[in-house]
Amino acid sequence: MTEEQQLNTELTEMIHTFMPLAKKLGLEVLEGSPEKAVTRALWDADHCTAGGILHGGYYMAIADTTGAACAGMSLPQGAMMTTIESKTNFFRGVASGVIIATAIPVHIGRTTIVVQTDITNDKGKLVSRTIQTQAIIKS
Repeated sequence: MTEEQQLNTELTEMIHTFMPLAKKLGLEVLEGSPEKAVTRALWDADHCTAGGILHGGYYMAIADTTGAACAGMSLPQGAMMTTIESKTNFFRGVASGVIIATAIPVHIGRTTIVVQTDITNDKGKLVSRTIQTQAIIKS
């Protein structure tokens, strides 16, 4: 994925409506389907820790939001979901440019959906990997 990949305005507006934090994070949707969700965010000093490096919590929020968007596309009609578990490994810092988050489902079951979200920098290097579990809440 590159910074030049086309923004999906309709999906970006939808995620900003359903998850207002996504707008605050500066998250833009590039692709969205039950098989894969791809988002991007620009480096911003307001999202950094010491030394101008994006904060680990920021990566985790991006991964949780992107993973939830992917999982949400696999929900049964009328169901909702909530994150019940999330684990992140960090591999390198980002001090400029763009990050790309790619979420794919690992398991889609009756009561849970497990998603893996990889965040890469604008050189395609792996920054973090998050595995999260979403509980399916049927109405």
